[in-house]
Parts: sequence; C-alpha cells; structure tokens
Amino acid sequence: MKHLPADMSVWQGRVDPEDGERGLRLHQTVTSYTPSCEQGGVVIYGFACDEGVARNKGRQGAALAPDTIRQALANFAWHNAPALYDGGNIVCDDTDLVLAQQGLSQHIHQTLSQHNVLVLGGGHETAWASFQGLSGYLSRHVSSQKAPKIGIINFDAHFDLRTPQGISEAGSSGTPFAQIAQLCQQKGWPFHYACLGVSQTSNTQALFDKADQLGCWVEDDTEMHVAAIPALKAKLSEFIQGCDYLYLTLDMDVFPASAAPGVSAPATIGVPVQVIEPLIQSIFSEADRQRVRVPVCDITEVNPHYDRDQQTSRLAARMAWTMLHAASHHIHQQGE
Repeated sequence: MKHLPADMSVWQGRVDPEDGERGLRLHQTVTSYTPSCEQGGVVIYGFACDEGVARNKGRQGAALAPDTIRQALANFAWHNAPALYDGGNIVCDDTDLVLAQQGLSQHIHQTLSQHNVLVLGGGHETAWASFQGLSGYLSRHVSSQKAPKIGIINFDAHFDLRTPQGISEAGSSGTPFAQIAQLCQQKGWPFHYACLGVSQTSNTQALFDKADQLGCWVEDDTEMHVAAIPALKAKLSEFIQGCDYLYLTLDMDVFPASAAPGVSAPATIGVPVQVIEPLIQSIFSEADRQRVRVPVCDITEVNPHYDRDQQTSRLAARMAWTMLHAASHHIHQQGE
C-alpha cells in the first residue's frame, strides 16, 4: 500500500478567459490538498484497488478508474461548486487489501474534521474503508450519549452482503456491508442500510434472506423507473428521518450496460440515469431539510479496461459532479 500525492496534470481542460469567473471549469478551481487548506470544501481521494474485485471473482481493472474519472470531471463547468481539493490516490499495489483499506480510512478520518470527502474507487471494497473512516471520526470527535445512526444508501445491483470466508478471502468487493453490519453490532450502533437497484438475477435467495434479517430497505431495479421517482423520494425522506449522518455510495453497475459498459459486472436491466440522478439530488436536499450531514460519498466499480470511449468514466464523473453541486448548498447549511 502507498499513498501517491495528487497528480494535478490529470486536471486539464478547456479555458475560456473571455468569460471570466463565470467561465471556469473544475480543472481551473481544484487544488492539491494539504491540511492547511481552507476548511469547508470537498476532498477527493482515489482508491486505486483491484484486490477486492479479484477476490470476488470479478473482472479486474478498477484500479485505473480514479484518474480516468478525474480526467472526465476536469472539463466540467464549475457553477459555484464547493472548494475542491485533490488528496491523491491510496494504491493497493500488493494483495494486502486490509492495509490499503486502513490507509484510506485513516485519510478520511483525518479529513472529516474540516471537509467532506468524495472517494473514487476502485472496487466496492472501497465502501468498507469509507465507513471505517467515518466511524473512526465519529468515535473520536462526536460526543453523544446515544449511538450515532448512520443511514447507508447504496445504489447497487448487488447487496454486497457476502460473509468473508477465512483469512485468505477476508473482505472483497462483495462483503463490505456485511463487514459494516458486524462493526455496527460490535459498537452497539444501529445498522440502517438501503440497497437501491438490486437485480434479482444477480443475488441469490440467501442474500435476500440476509438483507431481510438485517432489516434492510431493498428496491429492485424493475421498481426504479421514472414514474416511481415521487414514491422513491418519499421513501428516502422516511429512511433519512432520525438519522444523524448519511453515507452515500454509488456502484456504477447499477446503471444499464448501455450506459455503463465499463464495470466488472454489467447490468442486464439496471436503473436509468434519469432516476438515479434526481434521487441523489433528493438525498442531499432532504438531508438539508432534516439537518443530517452527508460527510462521505464514494463512486465505485468503474473498469476502464472494458469501457467504450470513456463512457462509464464520464457517467461516473457526471454523478460526482451532481454530488459536488448538491453538496454545495449542503456544506453551506452545515456552517450555519
């Protein structure tokens, strides 16, 4: 495992000097992260890791994704997004997944006292590191008489609730939420998990049973269409009610293969972008309304090896852009 500092040469794009500040793009506003950066922004970390996907018998290539997503994001228009910092990449350059996850979680933990965090994976083993970073921060920096209630919202075709089997397979891209459930049980915290976009063909009955036993909110991909958006927003509002924090994670295999071909396991049906994007926006607006902080988000499972014309990386960048802009008002609300 190693931490590579931000490579700012990745952030390149068009420049329109005739338009002044209103013509800015993200590559012109992002800066390399240091602890002295002005607080109240969003720090991007890359998790360049394939080990979890390999252990889960998936198609490898996700380790290349953080920089391809950055490259796609660089040329997007700024539109008064929050201060954006690049914290570099945590690289799993051997088979020690646990060490790499610990490295990412420590960076998240150290950053959350001053900024929100957006992680670009990597496989969905990223989620275990993201949650450990958040839980570590809360355990040390938040004094409360009651256990924090963290609402976990996962847009994903898969539950990722597999139980790790033995040391050699301890943790993979298929186990993060089982690991999180176990951690919550150990800490005496509630496990409040929503998995939205689940494919019945990609999850066995045993996994549905486990989700039911854990009290998860589950939405099948076939139930997530444009006409269902109002009902889904109402369910999100109910899910967020009573939460202290939200952790939002987006697995790119939730989208149809036509929209996101560059993933480890392309979806046969998937959930349209026109459904996912407004729901992401709704999560932040509802969190604002209910005074719930969204300190950590991540985007996972982009696989540039199998992408077409950077289509999946561009879609991931669009979702990152949506999160950043939704977070802009959200961060302002936090500071009030």
